[in-house]
Amino acid sequence: MKRRQAREKAIQSLFQIDVSEVNREDAISHVLNEDEGKDDFLVQLVEGTTDHLDEIDETIKQHLERWSFDRIGNVDRSVLRLAVFEMLFIEEIPINVTFNEAIDLAKTFGGDESGRFVNAVLSKISKSFQ
Repeated sequence: MKRRQAREKAIQSLFQIDVSEVNREDAISHVLNEDEGKDDFLVQLVEGTTDHLDEIDETIKQHLERWSFDRIGNVDRSVLRLAVFEMLFIEEIPINVTFNEAIDLAKTFGGDESGRFVNAVLSKISKSFQ
């Protein structure tokens, strides 16, 4: 499985966990096709994001302007969480790669304004790394 596909499945898994409160093993299983086995990167993304959820959410909250965390759409929240996990905890992935992937995922799975919203929040977060 390519990393892009693993990210897509991670977003779908994190969305399920967030909305349905399903456990992460089941969430991952639900997004895999019958012929697909578990992918190490997919598992790392889902488990890492959920393991560090409090820290990730706090980072997002600190960089929101005129927007409350509770108002973020479920898809956008899942995309932001995944991106912030990568930015904080996976050093070998350049921040600009994570940034671009997150914006593309937001455009794919979110609403009309999702790409712009994710871009704005991640821009603020990425500046805190400089």
